[in-house]
Amino acid sequence: MPNVRSAGSSTGPRGLSEEEAREIAIEAYIYAFPLVLMEISRRTATNIAAPGHRKAPVNRFGHMHHFPDASVKDVLLLNVDTLFSVLWFDVSAEPLVIHKPDSGGRYHLLPILDMWTDVFASPGSRTTGDGAETFAVVGPRWRGSLPQGVQCLTSPTEQGWINGRTEARGSSDYAAVHEFQNGLTTCPLSRFGEPCKMSPSQVDAHMPTSNPLQQLEAMDAAKFFALFAELSRPNPPHAQDQPILARMARAGLEPGKAFVLSALSSPAREAFEAAPGVALDELKKEIFRSGSVVNGWRFIDQPMGTYGADYLHRASVAYNALGANVPEDTSYLLLTTDDEGQRLDAASTYAIRFEKGQLPPVHAFWSLTVYDQHRYFADNPINRYALSGRDDLMLNGDGSVDLWIQRNDPGEAKSVNWLPGPREGPFSLILRLYWPKPEVVNGVWQPPLITVAR
Repeated sequence: MPNVRSAGSSTGPRGLSEEEAREIAIEAYIYAFPLVLMEISRRTATNIAAPGHRKAPVNRFGHMHHFPDASVKDVLLLNVDTLFSVLWFDVSAEPLVIHKPDSGGRYHLLPILDMWTDVFASPGSRTTGDGAETFAVVGPRWRGSLPQGVQCLTSPTEQGWINGRTEARGSSDYAAVHEFQNGLTTCPLSRFGEPCKMSPSQVDAHMPTSNPLQQLEAMDAAKFFALFAELSRPNPPHAQDQPILARMARAGLEPGKAFVLSALSSPAREAFEAAPGVALDELKKEIFRSGSVVNGWRFIDQPMGTYGADYLHRASVAYNALGANVPEDTSYLLLTTDDEGQRLDAASTYAIRFEKGQLPPVHAFWSLTVYDQHRYFADNPINRYALSGRDDLMLNGDGSVDLWIQRNDPGEAKSVNWLPGPREGPFSLILRLYWPKPEVVNGVWQPPLITVAR
């Protein structure tokens, strides 16, 4: 039967209707979002002459040497559990050899992400153990051999990110963490076994230094989609992406091929121009409405770190927590409401009780962190942003543990278990479980309710 359309209908490439064009453009923006954000983040973090605080030239580590405080506003949902060691790699020319020293039993992980934000390897305590190891990140097109004892980790993309984390137990523990960080070394394969000092890199003085998210949101559709098409040449889509690639091609967008928005005819051009506003609104909210909810806690875990074809969730995680781990490495639980379903608010006083023997089941450690309504640390008089199982928490007589979340010091012995909330407004809590036990990953363990203290 022929495809009959009304006399006033509008079609685009290959008979594309206005409705189809809108849907495809929104899907395309969501699909492309992580790749574009990773590239902006890479450019910003590597535009430096020598390694600095979480920044470094390409193929070199930049370490965090101390925990952030409430003044830091360039990254959402920070933690005060681990010190980061980050490296943006480019293995288009040759593999990069990385050596990790023995951690001496200290929990650490080096998740390696491709440019689509999928974790394709995660050396560290859980997977490869605490001993020293040497591995090489190689590109998807590389063919060759590696020296004996060097493990091969093939990246699906020529560029990517190592977002390493090392457990730190407060400022008194910094020196020991720095020693481990200093033992993380890199070297191009062609110089392996030789002294591998690298020259200072050139800095582009004209490159924006603002928050990568702000840079991305300021991009119009023409610039966004053109950059995506360019980036997807060295960073090819995954095999499971063929269905969405076919849909995008119908609207005139094909990865690896030059994209000029102004060259498209309506309705595709208009659909691409309108897509960012609609898509951004969707991906910002998705992470807070997906996942199972147990006693008010939302498990932000599946999918996490590896996303398959769940492009909306992948984009939402990238927006809210770029570089998130797979759930077996870290499980994240978000809490925004109390036991009566009311939004957590600084005007109230809250308590969380872990019954005896019911603390979060982990192989490494857990932490509970409070964030203000903008997902930054809440400024407070004692600069405490989290409580952890590593803290010297006060036990009740029956062996249970009460945590107090409020803006004012509860006084007396309760102060030890006090997590200061923001001075005003709504807030949220995130419970992080590092190397969680199977009952967490499988959804068997149930976190306790948060109640309003009366």
